[in-house]
Amino acid sequence: MNITGKALIGGVSERGNGANFKAVDPALRAPLEPAFYMVDAAQIDRACNLARDAFDAFRNTSDEQRATFLDTVADQVIAIGDELIVRAMAESGLPRARLEGERGRTVGQLRLFAALLREGSWRDVRIDSALPERVPPRPDMRLRLIGVGPVAVFAASNFPLAFSVAGGDTASAFAAGCPVVLKAHSAHPGTSELVARAVVKAVALCQLPAGVFALLTGTGNGIGQALVAHPAIQAVGFTGSRSGGQALMAVAAARPQPIPVYAEMSSINPVFLLPGALDRRAEEIDAGFAASLTMGVGQFCTNPGLVLAIDGEQFDRFAASAARALDATEAATMLTAGIAASYQGGVQQLAAHDAVITLAHTAHGEGKGGAALFKTSGAAFLAQHALHGEVFGPASLLVACKDADEARLVAESLEGQLTATIQMEAGDMDEARKLLTVLERKVGRILVNGFPTGVEVSTAMVHGGPFPATSDGRSTSVGTAAINRFLRPVCYQNMPQALLPEVLRDHNPAGTWRRRDGSLGKA
Repeated sequence: MNITGKALIGGVSERGNGANFKAVDPALRAPLEPAFYMVDAAQIDRACNLARDAFDAFRNTSDEQRATFLDTVADQVIAIGDELIVRAMAESGLPRARLEGERGRTVGQLRLFAALLREGSWRDVRIDSALPERVPPRPDMRLRLIGVGPVAVFAASNFPLAFSVAGGDTASAFAAGCPVVLKAHSAHPGTSELVARAVVKAVALCQLPAGVFALLTGTGNGIGQALVAHPAIQAVGFTGSRSGGQALMAVAAARPQPIPVYAEMSSINPVFLLPGALDRRAEEIDAGFAASLTMGVGQFCTNPGLVLAIDGEQFDRFAASAARALDATEAATMLTAGIAASYQGGVQQLAAHDAVITLAHTAHGEGKGGAALFKTSGAAFLAQHALHGEVFGPASLLVACKDADEARLVAESLEGQLTATIQMEAGDMDEARKLLTVLERKVGRILVNGFPTGVEVSTAMVHGGPFPATSDGRSTSVGTAAINRFLRPVCYQNMPQALLPEVLRDHNPAGTWRRRDGSLGKA
């Protein structure tokens, strides 16, 4: 499967009408062939209009048809073979094992949404039968969920497979019956094209309208802003920087018809080390923390960028041991030169801060990120909002609090987060309970005695959180609940049986679980 450098619109490869650009191997700092071309406004408009035209046919496919489509996409991604891994390695600097695992996760989440469609619980069907004897009479009312319409999806830089072309946003939008117009990430356009051609082949094999999927190529912000502003687009899925997410939110809000943006943006993922855990498992926690922090050169949105504990000898030992572990690591290639430069700048700012002590700082190197560990006091952290910012990479800030009350104050001061972790033992139960009350308001996922990196794709996973972790803290971008972002309810009142969707008809031909007159069953 040769990479052509072309966009995919209406099921056909076509060269963008704008300027050309090339992917760059971040390890070798060398451009990769071939050249890609930016799509222009007319091509964006055509892709969006084709998605709009395909929507009704796609949303009215059966659950089994969409499940088969998702399985077919998974099959076609696997069928690309080693070429996909080799190209992704060249464009991202990530190792083979990581990318092979990510491919497995990509395929797994496609199949997970296929299973959800076949199982049917996502439908949330509700029926309130007519009560003519009531005064006033109650009409017959029936509710089902339908897709919102075409979705603009933005591929992420740090997951060239699992959060990109056929990643979670695309899989959940397809499951909801929504066409996808996808903006490929300019850092891995070849990887994106390979996967996009697999999706287009699945569209054809399943005899779906060609407008169900499109791949747009280009650099800069203009394509994304034009895509979000297009009137055919009805929702947005984005994983990236806080500034990028907020820019798209502003475009979406300024439309004549505003639309929701589901943006995953910024998180420092605090880890709370309670006294019993530090006393009994300090070495184990040290090792787990260092491994979590440096995994993937710290380029995970769930990286443990903040560690809090009560000041004292136990925390000092933890800090010294963690610093030694990080000093022993070597700098590694980051995803792009821009990400490396931003990380290095963030580390320099922390190192220069008057209230911060540098405990470990591995030399970076060009295009690389070295681990860094810093320490400050709870009082300084509360007084200096600049210390709350995310440094995207293998850097973390330790916060020494004078007591448990100050630690809870620090927790209260935090912005919304994707995760929070509590390291605890049985004797820490009372403090953990108090802390939990705060964290439930602040984060989307709360862990005990683990580390936040490693997001399981499952039915119960929440990968979201209050702003700025995400733009909408009521949603998740991972797990089967992600489908809810791209659905909306429709109520049918006093509708004749012949006009009702099958899932709402009295005889329930598909045997779907339904809430009917207060009871849950297949009636």
